[in-house]
Formats: sequence, C-alpha cells, structure tokens
Amino acid sequence: MLNKFFCATLCLCLCIAFCVKSEAVNFTVSAESAIVMNADTGEVLFSKNSYEKRGIASTTKIMTALVAIENGDFSKVYTAKSEDVAVEGTSIGLKSGDSVTLDVLVKGMLLESGNDAANVTATAVAGSKEKFAMLMNNKAQELGMKSTNFTNPSGLTEDGHYSTAYDMALLASAAIKNPQFCNICSADSCAVSYGTPEYSHTFYNHNKFLNLFAGAFGIKTGYTKAAGRCLVTAAQRDGITLVAVTLNAPDDWDDHQKMLDYCFGNIEIYQVDFNCDAIKIPVVGSAVAEISVELSSPLSYATMGGISDYTVEICTQKFLYAGVYKGDCVGSVSVKDKNGTVLAYSYLYAAESAEILIATDINKISVFEKIITNITEGLFKRQG
Repeated sequence: MLNKFFCATLCLCLCIAFCVKSEAVNFTVSAESAIVMNADTGEVLFSKNSYEKRGIASTTKIMTALVAIENGDFSKVYTAKSEDVAVEGTSIGLKSGDSVTLDVLVKGMLLESGNDAANVTATAVAGSKEKFAMLMNNKAQELGMKSTNFTNPSGLTEDGHYSTAYDMALLASAAIKNPQFCNICSADSCAVSYGTPEYSHTFYNHNKFLNLFAGAFGIKTGYTKAAGRCLVTAAQRDGITLVAVTLNAPDDWDDHQKMLDYCFGNIEIYQVDFNCDAIKIPVVGSAVAEISVELSSPLSYATMGGISDYTVEICTQKFLYAGVYKGDCVGSVSVKDKNGTVLAYSYLYAAESAEILIATDINKISVFEKIITNITEGLFKRQG
C-alpha cells in the first residue's frame, strides 16, 4: 500500500440541471430557533431564526464532551474537587475527593447531563473551567461557529454564553463524526463505576427521541429557565445523516419529528457521472508502463435544493514506483460545490498490478528506470 504522496490536482467544472422533488412546508414548530442540516454537506434543509443568538443550556455539553475526547486522557483517574461538584441542577452525584475516569465523566455528561461531570472534566483536561472554555471557543472557531461563545462547560446560564441553531448544527455534524462521541450519545444506558470507595452506577440517557424516531442516534437535551427547552438530534435513513436543532422549544420532541420527517421525505440522492478511463498513472521500474484506476465507491450526494454546478478534483501521484498491486490506494476524487464544501469523496484504487522487473527484464527499460529498479530491489532485500 502507498502511504504518503504528493498530489497533482485536476479540476473539472461540470454543469448539470436537476429537477428536485420539493413540497411546501405545511407545518409549524414551537421553537424560537430551529434548523435541519445535512451532516455530510452542511446544506440547510429547514430553518427558522437559525442565526439568532440564544442560550443553549446543556446542549453545551456536546462541545464539552468533544473537546474532552480530543484532548483528555481516558486512561487516567482524576480526583473531583469540591468547587467543581458543588453545582446546581442535574448531577451524577460526585463528591469532593471522588476518583473518576474521563470516560465516566463524558458518559455522565452526555447521558445524565451531569453539571458536576462537566466541571470536573474541565478541570481535569485544562486545569480550570476558564482555561477549558478557551479550548471550547478555539474548537468553535475551527468549526466555523462564528456566532458562539462559551464561558462554562455545563451550559448553566451565564452572561456571554450563547450560540445559534446554525452553529449548534455545525457542532453536532462534527461531533457525530467522532466514533467515541457517537457511541456514547446513542446509548440508552451504560454501567459505570466511580467514587471513593468505588461503587457501581447505571447512567440512563435523557434523550427519549432515540426511541421516538426511526433512525435516531443522538444527541443531547438541555433546559434552563432562561434558555427554555433545547434539543439537538441526529438521525440516519438510507445512508443520509441529518442533524436537527431547536432552541427554546416548548414542544421540542414534536418539532424534531416534523422537521426530520419533512426533510427525509424531500431529500434526494444524486449520482455523479464520473469515468475513470482517462486516468492513467505512469509507473517506473515495471514492465507495465502505466496503470488504470477505479473508484473505491460510487460518487453520490444527497440534497434537497439541487446543485447546478460542482467541481471534480482528481488527486493522484505524478508517477508510481514499481511494486503497485491491484487494490492499492493511489489517489482520490472529491466533488465540491462552489463554496468548496465536499459533497462526495472516493479513493482511487489501482485497477491492475505493476510489479518490479526481475533481472532478465532489465534490458527492456531505460537507464533511469534501471537505477530506480536497482534502488527499489535493494530496499526490498534489506527489508526482507
């Protein structure tokens, strides 16, 4: 297999007219702000005041958990501090001096929405809640959450702590791409142990949408008096993954069912007509002068609005050294919209092998290729 390589990129602009299935929105939602987004492409499928800044309550813990997973040590045991466990609202019952792993803390945040778990996580990962908030905001900027600011890890009401439905959809789309995060937020319950002395607990997921909607697998509930009921969900049907967000929604479960049913019912999958026949990659040091390629998977994307033009980017090496075998990864193909968003992606695999020339075939190749062949054979012998 080929690991690292330099890529020569070729861009092809293709214009296609789509006839898109569409139905008028015939429902209303209780939420002050709401959105449904295609998690793979970022396309907004439904929106209501989705750019208005609002309180987000415990849906904050989506970011807290993601930052912890990306920056923390899950094998280390941490000690809960008194100032972190003395919090209002929901908790997992941590006491000062309790021993607990980051794995338990993240599960306690995403399933039980423990404010104590969020605070202990922040101190464990960054040294303080203030420093952890900086990590949260850095991650928000990385994800393009331009109208978001975090001041604490739990989501309790605080001046300057806010986001938008749109930004939270960006966060949700990123979070569910992390397997560890996704496995936790989709669980109905889990058994854990923590405390001093250690004892067993069972965490139960507060997100009942998991059992209300076919294909739902997350993500997080939230409520404070100031922010109202907040909910972030994710669901998958027919290979399409959507995330939905409602902020200050008195009837959030119903809102999400209506929004997701509508969007799944109107989104369509489009196949990109792409032919690999014209792609040939030269090979040095083999009796095979060049190899052809094939896609690892068909290029397709889901959309509800239709995309009139897109760009196909082909990334391959300028040439390959002998010792390439059928099925090796030799490049990639990306389909992007006008904003550079990746709509579809596939690896390019070698469709045939190009083996290293044996000594009896050396007279068939150029002096340059003989040098390359000798070097390549020497490397293989030393490795053997």
